[in-house]
Amino acid sequence: MIRICAVEDVPKGTAISADVEGIQIALVHGEDDRFYAVHDECSHAAVALSEGEVEGCTLECWLHGSRFDLRTGEPTGLPATEPVPVYPVEVRDGDIYLPVGDDGRPKPSNGVTR
Repeated sequence: MIRICAVEDVPKGTAISADVEGIQIALVHGEDDRFYAVHDECSHAAVALSEGEVEGCTLECWLHGSRFDLRTGEPTGLPATEPVPVYPVEVRDGDIYLPVGDDGRPKPSNGVTR
């Protein structure tokens, strides 16, 4: 497990960017009050998803408006057609953690790699 930040660092309905062993992660505090982690790059245009808008359990790319389901990484709105990697998140003692593999890097829970 690797600590990303404190829960209070990610206000509800927002996303922040974090570098985890060279992998850019968008850490999102969903409107359902849960935390999600997705690869911080739109699968349609290589821009940071962490700069987009959170709505429900989706994150919208600010450039062309593609939306991604934070639970599955699947696009829910065009022009994106490819999913983004999603990562499991653990919250404990007021901190947010991501599980990592033997190489110290987070492993996608949806099997999508970039």
